[in-house]
Amino acid sequence: MNYSFSRVIKPIHSFLSILSGIIFSVIILSSCGKGMNKLLKNPDPAYKLRMAEQFFVKKQYTKAQQVYEDIMPYYKASKEFEDIYYKYAYCAYNLGDYMNAENLFKSYLEIFPNSTKAEEVDYMRAYSFYKQSPKPELDQTNTMRAMGMMQTFINTHPGSPRNKEATDIIDVCRAKLESKDYKSAQLYYDLGQFRAAGVAFSALLNSYPESMRGDEYKLMIIKSYYRFAELSIEEKKVERFEQVISECYEFTDRFPDSKLKKEAEIFLNLSQTNIKNLNNEQTKTPA
Repeated sequence: MNYSFSRVIKPIHSFLSILSGIIFSVIILSSCGKGMNKLLKNPDPAYKLRMAEQFFVKKQYTKAQQVYEDIMPYYKASKEFEDIYYKYAYCAYNLGDYMNAENLFKSYLEIFPNSTKAEEVDYMRAYSFYKQSPKPELDQTNTMRAMGMMQTFINTHPGSPRNKEATDIIDVCRAKLESKDYKSAQLYYDLGQFRAAGVAFSALLNSYPESMRGDEYKLMIIKSYYRFAELSIEEKKVERFEQVISECYEFTDRFPDSKLKKEAEIFLNLSQTNIKNLNNEQTKTPA
């Protein structure tokens, strides 16, 4: 009996513990909400500013943001307004609202163009775009904007200590764009659209001529055009295998020390053999 009773009581205790925790959290949130409402209704803007500063220091950015927004009209013509707006923008940034943060940093620069914090805020505006940059598979508009704005920052602030980081971010963004273009080109190849793959890999190599993967892209151009030649109608095969041979010679000239050179030579030999066989067949064919 005792064993059975304990089996019933233990789940009840667990449920009551969870329930009490939920009730406690609701009470705390409710009291916090009431506390914020009381603060926002306080007629003393100086007091509210002090509270906003405390929230900001404690990294309670949601509360700080609410109070800063509330007191802005009171301080708009005062010397404190610049610092309030500066921290208000950072609240959005620290809350992960990068689109709003970018707009606020932009507005800050328009309102306070001669601020001692102008360089920092200009950088943070560009960085907010970078934080909106998605994974390579998605639309890269914000990635390209981030690159452009980081380059503009470097040009505008040639002596800034942030330029090294800005350059690194441009490189990261560029690598992301390269990855997206590579995946698109590879998809064409995987789907058997070999001519489109050859064109896409060629564009990829032209767009990123200094890429560490340049020889890989060139080999994929060769493979794509070789497969395209193989699947072509007889009348077009010689011409298209000749294109493969041309790409193979370009590979050797451009990447003489590549580890992929032997693989490129295989496609060169295969293409030459195919052309020879095709020419022999044409010779044998009666007029």
